[in-house]
Amino acid sequence: MSEENLYTFENEAYRKTYWHTCSHVMAQAVKRLYPQAKLAIGPSIDNGWYYDFDCDFSFTQEHLDAIEAEMKKICKERLQLVRSEKPREEAIAYMDSLGEPYKVELINDLPADAVISFYTQGEFTDLCAGPHLDSTGRIKANAFKLTQCCGAYWRGDSKRKMLQRIYGVAFPKKEELDAYLLQQEEARKRDHNKLGRELEYFTTVDVIGQGLPILLPKGARVIQLLQRWIEDEEQKRGYLLTKTPLMAKRDLYRISGHWDHYRDGMFLLGNRDDADDDTKEMYALRPMTCPFQYQVFLNRARSYRDLPMRLGETSTLFRNEDSGEMHGLIRVRQFTISEGHLVLRPEQLEEEFKGCLELAKYALDTVGMLENCTFRFSQWDPANPNNKYEGTPEQWELAQATMKTILDDLKVDYTVGVDEAAFYGPKLDIQYKNVYGKEDTIVTIQVDMLLAERFGMEYTDVDGQKKIPYIIHRTSLGCYERTLAYLIERFAGALPLWMMPTQVRILPITDRAHDYAKDLEGKLSAAGIRTESDLRSEKLGYKIREAQLQKIPYMLVIGDRDMENGTVSVRTRGGVDLGAMLPDEFMAKCLTEIATKDRSF
Repeated sequence: MSEENLYTFENEAYRKTYWHTCSHVMAQAVKRLYPQAKLAIGPSIDNGWYYDFDCDFSFTQEHLDAIEAEMKKICKERLQLVRSEKPREEAIAYMDSLGEPYKVELINDLPADAVISFYTQGEFTDLCAGPHLDSTGRIKANAFKLTQCCGAYWRGDSKRKMLQRIYGVAFPKKEELDAYLLQQEEARKRDHNKLGRELEYFTTVDVIGQGLPILLPKGARVIQLLQRWIEDEEQKRGYLLTKTPLMAKRDLYRISGHWDHYRDGMFLLGNRDDADDDTKEMYALRPMTCPFQYQVFLNRARSYRDLPMRLGETSTLFRNEDSGEMHGLIRVRQFTISEGHLVLRPEQLEEEFKGCLELAKYALDTVGMLENCTFRFSQWDPANPNNKYEGTPEQWELAQATMKTILDDLKVDYTVGVDEAAFYGPKLDIQYKNVYGKEDTIVTIQVDMLLAERFGMEYTDVDGQKKIPYIIHRTSLGCYERTLAYLIERFAGALPLWMMPTQVRILPITDRAHDYAKDLEGKLSAAGIRTESDLRSEKLGYKIREAQLQKIPYMLVIGDRDMENGTVSVRTRGGVDLGAMLPDEFMAKCLTEIATKDRSF
């Protein structure tokens, strides 16, 4: 980072500091206008900031407008931000005197040796570790916006009180704010949670539950196409297909470690209070496939000749996500994933990891997502106070050093994510952002040197000795529901021809063309082109507009001249008139685009 960019938004640290100070300005404005409001937390985030408040009324747009106006006043007051520290008891007494119970709880939860710091600007003081700008005058009063207010449980716990979270964003220049707000407007148009419902790819039903979407025929067809393609591609690359149960006794999850490390995220079939009572039978829906697929390896004695063993499965999984995390198809409680596990000898690790990465990049590139992906090397945190990880420091150091060597050899451009590893090993996470900039993992490749020993997995090596294999946990296209969501957003619903539920719609101009249309529909359908005819007595312009709104790639308009000449008039969903073509000519064009998975259309 050059010297001149240290105090610009090019510098992530400065950008986060700027937004963090904005959150304090917003909190000060709220306390000025609504003194009864209680303060919770107000961090900077990837695209701005938020602050959580406990109020006895609901914030409306009128409230947000008033808060914005007060924030502008605070910026113009050019208040200095001054840092101070207090001993624990004094800090608790101070926040208690201000009537801030959430701050008192935060202080009580700090480690005994924590430095407890505050930032003061004018009459307003907040518990905060910082850092901050030196003055509220640094914030451009005409270049920030409060974007929304929603509910948020205190500390993300659905058993705690629901607070009100106000989001905001700010930039050094008004033009940058205007550009951002315009981009957000476009994002709302592409949001799969809106567009996917309008195009009838999926729906949700209250009586079924949050995070349990219904895939409508269009969405189900796209996911079926993706699944079949991935299964066939994995078979070409030496994967063996498995099909394993959707549930298991707790005994299996105890062996794998998921019972100790992941139980809160699992759906238990029985009374959760009996989870550790061995006198009562307890099952759980699977949150992953790995311990099930290991049984394929364990089915008989293995030798080095059996390795690498590449196991793949289109797996339905269940994870008890917090209700506040649910979002359309991106965060769900039941989902289907292109899961796989490779059992291998240590010397095969780099080559097999490379193969997993090549497959993932091929799959993501084919569907048009790779160019927007980033890579994160997710590592353990030895200081994690929650004892999240299995294994010894030596085992983790070996696994991470081995994986770093592999990533560097493969020239992967990655960032490091501390405390993002799985509990049994480091991983490469391929990250993708939705239209609003929120990042999630789309594909993961994990190195596991621990679980094979827990399951008693071993093979006879070349030297006749029994040895423990390594395992790679991986996905090739990740969660199909999440992938569908990203594809809807990436292409604004106009998916590439090969994956569109309906690829061609035939539009006869008059009733006289119905038989011609039906014959053509049969011919195209027999060739594997998903085709339908619109035989309604509607005006042609209406039919064309409706087909375009449904993002159907090709429309074949049939009039009297087409019937006389044995042709079709071809239009695209983008409004391009390709003119008259012979049916066989059009069919060949479609089949070529489908076979090559062309995305240029």
